[in-house]
Amino acid sequence: MKIRLERDVLAEAVQWAARSLPTRPSVPILAGLMIKAAAGKVTMSSFDYETSACVTAPAEVSEDGTVLVLGRLLADIARSLPSKPVELETQVSSLSVVCGSARFTLQTLPIEDYPALPEMPQATGTVDSEAFAQAVSQVVIAAGRDELLPVFTGVRMEIGGETLSLLATDRYRMALKEVPWTPTVRGDGAALVPARILNETAKSMTAGEQVTISLSNQVAGDGLIGFEGTGPGGSRQITTRLLDGEFPKVRHLMDIHGMVTVRANTAEVVAAVKRVALVAERNTSLRMVIEDESITLEAATGDQAQAVEALEAVVTDTTGNGLAITSAGFNPHYLADALAALDQPYVEFSFTAPGKPCLLMGLSDVDAEPVPDYRHVIMLMRMPV
Repeated sequence: MKIRLERDVLAEAVQWAARSLPTRPSVPILAGLMIKAAAGKVTMSSFDYETSACVTAPAEVSEDGTVLVLGRLLADIARSLPSKPVELETQVSSLSVVCGSARFTLQTLPIEDYPALPEMPQATGTVDSEAFAQAVSQVVIAAGRDELLPVFTGVRMEIGGETLSLLATDRYRMALKEVPWTPTVRGDGAALVPARILNETAKSMTAGEQVTISLSNQVAGDGLIGFEGTGPGGSRQITTRLLDGEFPKVRHLMDIHGMVTVRANTAEVVAAVKRVALVAERNTSLRMVIEDESITLEAATGDQAQAVEALEAVVTDTTGNGLAITSAGFNPHYLADALAALDQPYVEFSFTAPGKPCLLMGLSDVDAEPVPDYRHVIMLMRMPV
């Protein structure tokens, strides 16, 4: 194999393909990155029996060939090279990397020992790449991070007609986002996808207009999901196994009809939460005191520090009997995450009863109807009497 390509193209391709490589592979060969050159293109791929990544980039190919080298080492080398064209050439049992006056020699790994990458399943549909990346970022913040509870570390993708729904929860908060979807096969379906893989994938495929999503089996834990799109420098494909287990039935919690609603400027609430949360003691709540035309955010660290900030708000009691809810306790980190995920200038808090979950939705204007495509529910914390 003998190829020549731009340094930035090489660095981008290698780093993207190599980032899914295991840090401590169960089998040494899984630390390898497969490089295949043919027909004016170079393809780099990795696989750890759970997730596969494949990127294709343009290159000047003098000699076709395939080689397997240590992926993370090549990524470190590519990142450090000067901004000049790079030549890769295989010898008997090594790969040379030449860029300007810099030259590296890497020992190759036995290709015959490397596992075959899974085939990309049949395309299920397409979604706008920018909308998909934004939707994933809004939902993954609510996914769990405890690997002992793997079901909560995933994002449930639900396909229904021309709508793709993304849902995540860590038991203390829930996020739901719906985006338009163009199906290529008929039928509804669902898949539980690892949140970390989904987030990295969505962010890395925004250079093209669309992302193609492929499901081999629409039953969580018994199938494979694939994504195809375009990133900087070339096309990208990634497959990953679906998570096992049944996702909890929490979608009904998104249908909250508040007894009390609070509407305020999103940016003002975000800034106030950040300031007041500076004195919030660990595992204590940030209190929202609700009044007729304002809200007040309060937090404290025992007797050492206290913070209070009032904001203008439109407060509505749907019962007509006066304010049924006068205060609520939020986990300050959960509240900050939810507010940051909103993409509307105003936010509506919907409260059903003291201590019950609170629903957050965005508003285009303080008097407008809520935008229902993104909903975020936060379980409220108990507050000291």
